[in-house]
Amino acid sequence: MTEAIINLETVNPIEFFGINNGKFEILKRKFPLLKLLSRGSQIKISGQPDEVANAQAKISQVIQYLERNGHLSENYFSKILGEDEPGEAPLDDPANNDILVFGPNGRVVRAKTANQKLMAQVSEKNDIIFAIGPAGTGKTYTAVALAVRALKNKAVRKIILTRPAVEAGESLGFLPGDLKEKIDPYLRPLYDALDDMIPSDKLNYYMANRIIEIAPLAYMRGRTLDNAFIILDEAQNSTDLQLKMFLTRIGSSAKAIITGDLTQIDLPKNQRSGLLKASKILQNIEGIAHVTLDEADVVRHRLVKMIIRAYDKEQLREEEIEEKRTQQRQNNLLG
Repeated sequence: MTEAIINLETVNPIEFFGINNGKFEILKRKFPLLKLLSRGSQIKISGQPDEVANAQAKISQVIQYLERNGHLSENYFSKILGEDEPGEAPLDDPANNDILVFGPNGRVVRAKTANQKLMAQVSEKNDIIFAIGPAGTGKTYTAVALAVRALKNKAVRKIILTRPAVEAGESLGFLPGDLKEKIDPYLRPLYDALDDMIPSDKLNYYMANRIIEIAPLAYMRGRTLDNAFIILDEAQNSTDLQLKMFLTRIGSSAKAIITGDLTQIDLPKNQRSGLLKASKILQNIEGIAHVTLDEADVVRHRLVKMIIRAYDKEQLREEEIEEKRTQQRQNNLLG
């Protein structure tokens, strides 16, 4: 006889044991020759050495899955333990669908549209991704989900989320509080996305220990960002020099996603968007992928698609008018 104790400190015990110990009963049925006892966040196993070792291996697989995804159905729990035919693909296996990550309370974060799925696909083979598209297409949300998945899978050691702190019609100076309190409203969308994907206690731990950093773009200067998943959000509001600075911070073991909407540039009129230039000159470079999202990817209210379409039409009309004016001025000069 041999004994082993397995700690569940890195996962939620409720997710492991299941409601009314439903999953734990499945575990007991799988190993009828073993004595299994649950004590808080521990499992005590007693029995023959080979059976104990087998149970430890299976339980370790369950723990690893929960560490990555946070949630595990009873169906997939059974499949990990081997109650079904080996090699059979479970229906709720993230490898077989569009699940990006599991959030608190079993919340499922999926890639919902064709280009969101494309972002997930190209992230596997490319270290830098440009995701450009209008508001509401899920650029930021999908990018944060991919970063959280990489952290849970231990593919990176930290997540760095950054935005240029550019005023969109309002002045920072009039906001109350210290610098952090002035900057935080610009970074709020990143906090909101993280809240959907990581339990609050774990998110607070990650933030306190700098495993997840959220900071303005200017704070990236002089750093080398390695073993990290880095997201530059609202990149249309970065200048040429700022975006070049950001891209040259990326270390050899890092991934980066740059998101932006070229129709919502808040820079002063005398400054050009760095995203516009970078998205053109960094084409056809191995390891850099470009994903263009459009109104078909909008996942907000149905009216958002119509709003985007109306603004696009108006922009084309204004460009046509300006082109006619320019032509008229040229004709007048020639005449």
